[in-house]
Amino acid sequence: MQHLAWLMLVMLWMVQAAEGCPDVCKCSRKSGPEKSEVNCHKRGLRTFPSKLPPDAWILKLGENGITDLKANALRSIPKIESINLERNAIKSIHPQAFSGAKQLMLLNLYGNHITNLPPRGFQDLLNLRFLMLGHNQIGIIKPQMFAGMRNLSDLDLPLNGLTTLPSNAFKPLIALKVLDLSLNRIQRISPKAFIGLRQLMFLNLDNNSLKNVPAGAFRPLRSLEMLVLDNNLLSTLSSSTLDGLGNLQELYLRNNELEHLPPDVFRNMAKLSQLAVSGNRLKTVDGNMFAHMPDLKKLSLHDNAWQCDCNIVSLVQWMGQTKATLSPRDALKCTSPLELRNKSLSRLQADKLSCRA
Repeated sequence: MQHLAWLMLVMLWMVQAAEGCPDVCKCSRKSGPEKSEVNCHKRGLRTFPSKLPPDAWILKLGENGITDLKANALRSIPKIESINLERNAIKSIHPQAFSGAKQLMLLNLYGNHITNLPPRGFQDLLNLRFLMLGHNQIGIIKPQMFAGMRNLSDLDLPLNGLTTLPSNAFKPLIALKVLDLSLNRIQRISPKAFIGLRQLMFLNLDNNSLKNVPAGAFRPLRSLEMLVLDNNLLSTLSSSTLDGLGNLQELYLRNNELEHLPPDVFRNMAKLSQLAVSGNRLKTVDGNMFAHMPDLKKLSLHDNAWQCDCNIVSLVQWMGQTKATLSPRDALKCTSPLELRNKSLSRLQADKLSCRA
């Protein structure tokens, strides 16, 4: 009798699920008696479906032709936890589009045509952990766009049109741990751009147009462990550019236009284990700056314009003593003077390096 009752309940649920499932989609039960997955991936949809199972918790809507998200689009599915809307044609998002979706944890909007985020448009998403906004056309970010998102852990904004990071841009995101801003056109960072990001552990600014970073801009990032600044236009770092990064373990400055590194630029960064400054215009550096990094395991210095004279003696001496991996050691070659051109730095004898008067 109990078995029959259970069977009737299952059949009833299946009827209810079928009633709430869009015709072109596939709905299936997952994880428990009150959760269903709705798969509408690549089904030719032009609008956000209005008929959805009320117990939907995963919604897959990728690779359709949806152009906008209207007010209260999620009101009928209050238990929704994950929505994938990647590679649609979304241009506009109503400020109340996500109203009521207080259990949503993942929202993927990668690869749409979004140019602007509605102010306070995500404020109901109190439990959102992951927000993917890459490969859109977002040109401006303001703090009110992220209002209420106190539990967001991962914000992906690569491949957009950002040119500036204004003051307090991410201030509401007090729990953010990962911020990806790569492949934008960022030229200017406000000294107060990163205020509030005390939990941030990974910051990616690869492939932007940064010529400099204002002193103290990274100071709020007390938990940062990895900073990527590869493929920018940085020509100089001041002694205070990297202030506040006492927990940093990996720093990548490859393929910039750096000509000089102040001897104290990496001071107070004792936890640094990987440092890459290859592909710059460095002629010499003070080798003593690396001696203050007890955890340094890997250092990338190749593809620079090394001038092998008396000014490089401290670097050559440090290279002979360190246990760190120089990657790759054989690619570290002199550019000048002419008689030492293409000679490996590791083969130089410090006591024979001189500076012409």
